[in-house]
Amino acid sequence: MGAYLLRRLLLIIPTLIGIMLVNFTLTQFVPGGPIEQIVARVQGEGDVFRNIAGGGDAGQGASTERYAGAQGLPPEFIAELEREFGFDKPPVQRFLSMMWDYLRFDFGESWFRSISVVDLVIEKMPVSITLGLWSTLLAYLISIPLGIRKAVRDGTPFDTWTSSAIIVGYAIPGFLFAVLLMVLFAGGSYWQIFPLRGLTSDNWESLSAWGKVKDYLWHITLPVVASTIASFATLTLLTKNSFLDEINKQYVMTARAKGLTERRVLYGHVFRNAMLIVIAGFPALFLGVFFGSSILIETIFSLDGLGRLGFEAAVQRDYPVIFGTLYVFGLMGLLVGIISDLTYVLVDPRIDFESRAG
Repeated sequence: MGAYLLRRLLLIIPTLIGIMLVNFTLTQFVPGGPIEQIVARVQGEGDVFRNIAGGGDAGQGASTERYAGAQGLPPEFIAELEREFGFDKPPVQRFLSMMWDYLRFDFGESWFRSISVVDLVIEKMPVSITLGLWSTLLAYLISIPLGIRKAVRDGTPFDTWTSSAIIVGYAIPGFLFAVLLMVLFAGGSYWQIFPLRGLTSDNWESLSAWGKVKDYLWHITLPVVASTIASFATLTLLTKNSFLDEINKQYVMTARAKGLTERRVLYGHVFRNAMLIVIAGFPALFLGVFFGSSILIETIFSLDGLGRLGFEAAVQRDYPVIFGTLYVFGLMGLLVGIISDLTYVLVDPRIDFESRAG
């Protein structure tokens, strides 16, 4: 197992470099770079893309002719902007310099927020942690018991109508479900039970400890439910199918023939094998919800999380934020893949990745 882990860890380096290289290359051909953004602000233009003639190649470093919206601005001003952003250097040199800084976890500062990328991510992270952690836990707490019951009662009316409900829930986009929840429970056309926005109330600081807990749970209920809907459906069906596969195996029939109760057979023998893929997938599921929390859901509930941060950075062409977060999230995604493999071994020690790799 040690050699397998070492190989996986060493593969992180070329994989991460490849991810960064592909995205860095793509940005060289995207119009509306940071210099165009600043030129538009200086000239008072509302739409930066009206200032770009023939696309433009942000980040390559060129004369003022490259920036069609820069007429009337002194060339020295444009040249100074290029030096400030580092666009006076060749792309290869900029990429190597960026990767050297990132290897030392030096992500620089946001170009448009005057704050370090690390501090900016830390500032937005509580929202994403809230959505990711609670959505994942809620999905597991509901999906596992429901999936087991569906497997035990496979083909019954209970299995049929719950499957129909799950399919409908899976088909509804998360943002549309969020709007529905707001209309029903947040003062839309029916009841005003939950707040419309934010994670805390305005009087948060004056609340008691228990009051803060209640206020926090009160605010996160609708966003978490909206974020859970898709993962809940997938996890329920995965649990059911895993249990159905195990229930029909020979060792289950042998256990029943020995006179063991159905509960003992189900939770003493079937559960461990059936839950292998479900439990081992927890790190990946959490990471998916954590980093993939819908931008629309955050926008609908006025939550300032990593989803909105990434969207705004892409719109503003804030490359330090884009590449810094991409590097960190890519690294965490690769590490979570390794953690998932370790979880398989912890759940079932019979699994040996080392022998399979050989």
